[in-house]
Order: sequence, then structure tokens, then C-alpha cells
Amino acid sequence: MDNQLKLRSGATISRISAEEAGRRRYLTRHVMSKMHLVPKGEPVAFDLAPDGNIIYYFDPSRVEEESPDTWYFPRARRETMTLASGSIIERMSVKNASAKGYYTAEKLERMHYEPIEEPVAYTYKADKSVLYFYDKKTAKRLPLMCVACGGAVRYRKKLCKECYEKDLAVRREEGNAYRAQNFGMDRAKVLFFDLELTGFYDHDEILSITIVDGFGNLVLDTLVKPIRTKSWKRTEEIHKITPAMVQDAPALSELVPRLKEIFADAENVIAYGVSTDYSHIKHIYEDMAEREEFHKKIRCCANEFVRYSHENCPDLLHASLTDAMSCFEIEWEGVAHSSIADTIGCRKVWEALFPNYYIN
Repeated sequence: MDNQLKLRSGATISRISAEEAGRRRYLTRHVMSKMHLVPKGEPVAFDLAPDGNIIYYFDPSRVEEESPDTWYFPRARRETMTLASGSIIERMSVKNASAKGYYTAEKLERMHYEPIEEPVAYTYKADKSVLYFYDKKTAKRLPLMCVACGGAVRYRKKLCKECYEKDLAVRREEGNAYRAQNFGMDRAKVLFFDLELTGFYDHDEILSITIVDGFGNLVLDTLVKPIRTKSWKRTEEIHKITPAMVQDAPALSELVPRLKEIFADAENVIAYGVSTDYSHIKHIYEDMAEREEFHKKIRCCANEFVRYSHENCPDLLHASLTDAMSCFEIEWEGVAHSSIADTIGCRKVWEALFPNYYIN
């Protein structure tokens, strides 16, 4: 084995001699077991036992006392075993071993791990043969196999590369066919909207509302004066709406009749990341039946883009409106993160996703 060992976390530790470990006051599992200590962090160094197993060393400043529940073992039955390395391990029950995170090699294999460290404890089987326990934390993670073919290592979505690409081709074909179909929607009855808020939660208030129709016409664009909230420093940095800007704006209650009138004639109401916007705009309706009727019209552009990106751009890590616009090479109109710019951007992304959405 090399003098360097890479841990599962990605960290690399060096091989040192027992003498060097002693000078650094590093602890082996045997010493920690006698002191009822367990490591809090990863090993800091290692050595090889005569039988080829790994002996890990741990930093004494990164240990803690183990649970007293795992200390107990009747003195009359207390047994130990000396390994080829000279390390002494203790006999313990399967229950106590499991409580410490120790498992047999067979159990680790079922969990897709391979022990590379020497045993940390043992017990006896019914036939009196020895059964060793190994620490899962320092076992080697084995590659998982494809759930479809079972013959190759997983690549993505629990599938090997070949199975994943076959699955992706099917999903892409189905998705593209779905997006290319003729929906026959009337541009005048399709609305896009966006809100800017005082915060990120349901109890926060609306600061601006923009609504645009399928033609790109501006139906409504207004600031909104919050009733309960006086300042919103965190979101102000994003949308740039200050308390002074909304001081003379109408309250949401004043806009309710107009909003209901606008939404009444719509067949689809589309937003990017609609769950947040709907959780606030729904309050214009006091009656639950009205809310449910309005919710039936809601469509989420973000959800549709996520599906598109999974099928056509699987390496894309994020799915914000900015990411969607960049994917379709759409330029911003106005200041990004303002409700009007976001509404226009949402409309353009939707029409890029669904080129045959309208009647003409």
C-alpha cells in the first residue's frame, strides 16, 4: 500500500510508524476502548498490521466519552483477543457492537461497504467460530450497481451510464413531444405574474405585483404598501424596493377588486416558482371555493423548466429564472429581480418551452 490513504470524505492521511504515533500521542482504537472514548473526527494517520489490515490513529483532542450504556459487560464474561498487530480487541454482543457502529464483514457488504481496517471487536457464533466486527465509519464505500441491469456501476439516478442514456433518450422524446403539442390557448386569456415580497415566508407581505398577458401587454404593474411590515432589509437588497418607495402605494385590500377582475377572465395564470406567489396572492379570495377555482388556473413555469433541463440539459445544476433565461439565451428586459422584469422573463421562458402554446 502507498504511504498515503484517501478517506471517504476526500481527506488524505499519511502512514506513520507506531513510534511516531506515540510521540504525537495519537490514540489507537484499543487505547480508546480502554478509556471508554470514541473518535469525533476522522483518523489522522495510519499504519499497516502484519496481516495487511489498517491500523488507524486518532487525534486525542478530537475524542469524546462514549455512552455509558455501551460500557456494561459482565466481568465474569469479559474476554479479549490479541490481533496479529498486537492490538487487543474486546468481545461484545451484537447489540453493543451495533450501538457503536460496528458490523460484521457480511453486514457491511450488504450495506455496500468493505472493511479495510483491522477488526475492532468480536463475538462467537453458535458453532464457536469467531465473528469479527468492523467500524463502518472507516470501511471503504463500495460502488453501487445499476438497478436496471445490475451489471455496471451507477452513473446517475441509480442507473449505469448506458441504462441512464437509454432512459434519458426515452424521457427526452416524451418530454419534447409534450412541449411541442398544440395547446390552443388564447393569448388574451393567459396571464403571467410575479410578486416581490418583504421576506421569504407566508407571513410576509406583498410589495409589488406585475401581470402581463400572452401578447406581452402590461395588464397591471404596481407597488403595494404593506400593512404590518415597516422594513425588509434582506429582500430589499434583492429587489431594491425601499419603504419610502411604497409609502404612497395602494394597500393590497385596495387592489383586490381589480385583481379579481383580471384573474376572472384568465384560463391560465403562470408564474416562475408559483408556490410562493400563490401562497400570498390567494389572500385576495376569502372564500375557499374561490381559492380552489383560482388554483386550478395556476401553472408553474419553474416546474416545467426543471423537467426540460432534466431531459435536455442534465448537467445543469440549478433552475432559477436566471438559469432558465440563460439556457434559452433570453436577455433581461429591465432590472432583474424586479417583478416586471421577472414577469416578462417568465413569459419568454414559457414560450420557449411551449412554442405551440397559443392558437396562433
